[in-house]
Amino acid sequence: MSGEIEKKQMDWANIGFNYHVTDQRYVSNYKDGKWDDGVLTSDDKITISECAGVLQYSQSCFEGLKAYTTEDGKIVTFRPDLNAERMENTCKRLEMPVFPKERFIDAIERVVAANEAYVPPYGSGATLYIRPYMFASSPVIGVKPAEEYQFRVLVTPVGPYFKGGAKPLTIKVSDFDRAAPHGTGHVKAGLNYAMSLHAIVTAHEEGYSENMYLDPATRTKVEETGGANFLFVTKDQKVVTPKSESILPSITRRSLMIVAKDYLGLEVEEREILLEEVKDFAECGLCGTAAVISPVGKIVDHGKEICLPSGMDEMGPITKKLYDTLTGIQMGRIEAPEGWIHVIK
Repeated sequence: MSGEIEKKQMDWANIGFNYHVTDQRYVSNYKDGKWDDGVLTSDDKITISECAGVLQYSQSCFEGLKAYTTEDGKIVTFRPDLNAERMENTCKRLEMPVFPKERFIDAIERVVAANEAYVPPYGSGATLYIRPYMFASSPVIGVKPAEEYQFRVLVTPVGPYFKGGAKPLTIKVSDFDRAAPHGTGHVKAGLNYAMSLHAIVTAHEEGYSENMYLDPATRTKVEETGGANFLFVTKDQKVVTPKSESILPSITRRSLMIVAKDYLGLEVEEREILLEEVKDFAECGLCGTAAVISPVGKIVDHGKEICLPSGMDEMGPITKKLYDTLTGIQMGRIEAPEGWIHVIK
């Protein structure tokens, strides 16, 4: 049990969503058409060629998930098989070698177990963030895929995403496109996030928390934000999420839809959502690994304010039930669907 290891002395509630160096990380190298056995290492530095494919042509991808201490003291992670599958799809799209699913999950188990002292205690609101990633490591000067790659997993403790409760955000409809119509919006390529940085900095400068990106082809349909999927609740309590080929299939969002249907008995629908119908919704949230759900209170479309009936003070009632149920499942307070909770130790 986790009680055998003495936890690091950290101010768990105040460490913020920042990187902290931990003791061990996992590394495996791809060379001559195959992956090596992989090792845990205490070395947090990477040495690569100055002409490495990742530096020249941005061949890189990543995943994000968390390990938690549950109510009964177990250390678990949430649906890591879906992260493995999503990284596999990303690698195929970026002409990178696939890191096998079983090895992906094994690497996560090994790194979390090796850094057990950094897994925040139950009830602290903090978690251990897990970042698997892969990049092209061999030199590439012509535009083509690299021949060698490195897969790594690092972990870092992160504080509660919302200190003092989740206050609804004000977001803006962006003039930028997050992805191209037949581009890489559906995979977790590092470059997608580099593309979104200018838009998010601009939004912050204008006083908004996030961007609402519209579909790149017609700019009439809601897609996602720079790092989270949208979830809407209609006035008759139906949970609706955008359907699109150019948004990332969020594991949190997919899980929330199952929670809405199977735990809360709500009607759910994944469909195209027009910007013009957003004014008719009762609640809006952004869902992702970091915060689970961030409530949205106001959306500003070029000066025109769309104010959600749920208001600017707290999460809407359905959003709150979804949040409480999913976090309850993750923390072991509510029985999980089969296969959702992956026990590490």
